[in-house]
Amino acid sequence: MSESVRADKWLWATRFFKTRGLAAETCADGKVKRNGHPLKPASSIQIGDLLEIPFVEGPGVRKISVKAIIEKRVGAPEARVCYEELTDPTVYEALRLWQVAKQEAPKGRPTKKNRRDIDRIHGFWDQPPEVY
Repeated sequence: MSESVRADKWLWATRFFKTRGLAAETCADGKVKRNGHPLKPASSIQIGDLLEIPFVEGPGVRKISVKAIIEKRVGAPEARVCYEELTDPTVYEALRLWQVAKQEAPKGRPTKKNRRDIDRIHGFWDQPPEVY
């Protein structure tokens, strides 16, 4: 095994992203960081690196430490051996609450009752000015 591997390849192989292209795109956008500095997709990842990876499912960032280098996608149990989770549990709780709130949010057009409630919340000052 080699001592380093491309960032996008490792993130895909350890199942942080569903596709390697998505991992590369996230790296290219500067969202994946090593020690506070953005990673490019072709940057090499080595054992001992501390990474900050955004959640695909919603807001928040997970912090991990690289423990092993792999290049091919493996099953979830084997992938978990390759990194150590350093994320604070409150981040996972906030993500779970965000996902629950998103599921409970109304979908589609608001009903007549919803519109009245929205108008009541916004009030007079949020309405556009009248043109004379």
